[in-house]
Amino acid sequence: MAMAGRIERRWYAESTGPSLLTPLAWAYGALAGARRRAYRAGWLRPRTLSRPVVVIGNLTVGGTGKTPLTIYLAQQLGAARLKVGIVSRGYGRHGAGARSVQPDSDWRDVGDEPLILARRTGFPTLVAADRVGAARTLIARGAEVILADDGLQHLPLPRDCAIVVIDGSRGFGNGRLLPAGPLREPPEALAGADIVVVNGEPTHASLGAGRLPRGALRMQLLAQPAVRLDGRGVPCELEVFRGRRVHAVAGIGNPQRFFGELTARGIEVVAHPFADHHPFTARELAFGDDLPVLMTEKDAVKCTPFANARLWCVPVSAAFSEPDARALRARVLERVLGRAPAGAGG
Repeated sequence: MAMAGRIERRWYAESTGPSLLTPLAWAYGALAGARRRAYRAGWLRPRTLSRPVVVIGNLTVGGTGKTPLTIYLAQQLGAARLKVGIVSRGYGRHGAGARSVQPDSDWRDVGDEPLILARRTGFPTLVAADRVGAARTLIARGAEVILADDGLQHLPLPRDCAIVVIDGSRGFGNGRLLPAGPLREPPEALAGADIVVVNGEPTHASLGAGRLPRGALRMQLLAQPAVRLDGRGVPCELEVFRGRRVHAVAGIGNPQRFFGELTARGIEVVAHPFADHHPFTARELAFGDDLPVLMTEKDAVKCTPFANARLWCVPVSAAFSEPDARALRARVLERVLGRAPAGAGG
């Protein structure tokens, strides 16, 4: 964890010195660029699907808010009377074959984020290394539009609408490609996105000087009432913890965002950052006192088997200003309805 933290701090620093990993980053960029050019030139082609696909992804390694945005879009498309199907790779799960995600699935079998997607949306969700095959399965089951969580770099998957999510506090990091920096693709790849969504205020230096395209939308992640992991009691507003000392646990791409949200609510936070997708054990949450333990929803799905009265989950939901919400819905529906079944979305 300490090593991962040092790497991440260097990746997301606003300026860094020379890196011994630069030659590897050049090699990575050359290979990834050649692959993208092969698709643009038509030497390689995405596979075909009979229904529209909306891809939600990012240019950097780590969390940017893709999963809350996918949930938001699924709800918006559902409200437009479209039958939604969700596909994901299912990072960190056992096996690579296709698997249907149920609300009571084991996160080890389907991944933590797909489990949240299935529970929060109620829409059919499939995880598979072959996301095109998974999409075809969902279409055969009646899906009218496919949402692909973290599928931006999965080029065999066709896309009718590509959405890129950027963490405003971390931006493009040091601006270098993997492994010298956090970028999967150079920032210039934003030109190929249909929609750019910035999560939070764009405070990182890499997002200044016109680096964001005109029309980029602003998203906020709003903390919802806390829920006890053991299922007892009723949801509790975070104001109940104001002025109290709590342990805050986050095994997500940007733990500081969660800690900052709690601190902004007047909660005294003892921060415990873990690596993204960390598989928790009960011992890791035994801090030798009886203070409440607040954690993200992504962590909670892995801690439920050893839940107790001290453990609380704090879900978040994506939110937009009214103009940005209208713009997002209009842009996505414009792309989707052109290929959706006749009469859908009326």
